[in-house]
Amino acid sequence: MTTPNELRLLPWSGPGGKPCYLSTDDPDGYMSRLADGIEAVQLGTAKELLEEASEALDNQGTSLDDMRSLVKELTWALGDVYRVAKSRGHLRATSDPSESAY
Repeated sequence: MTTPNELRLLPWSGPGGKPCYLSTDDPDGYMSRLADGIEAVQLGTAKELLEEASEALDNQGTSLDDMRSLVKELTWALGDVYRVAKSRGHLRATSDPSESAY
């Protein structure tokens, strides 16, 4: 059984946007693998959006509506990436006490 400081922050929110946590001793369990897969998708999406944003900024013809849409998507992606970083930082700190969590 894991202790409360060893809970994994999952890459999705619960009702009302509240964080969801996983308590398990098995990093290869179904929910751990599911969370790993979703994190990989979220990070991949963020990378694609960064490339799209770079192209849009270089293109003088990008419309204001397109830029607004892109900023909205980047905001969601940044939130996802922040959650992944926070979760991984916490996991790292609990596995190596010399590391500090964010």
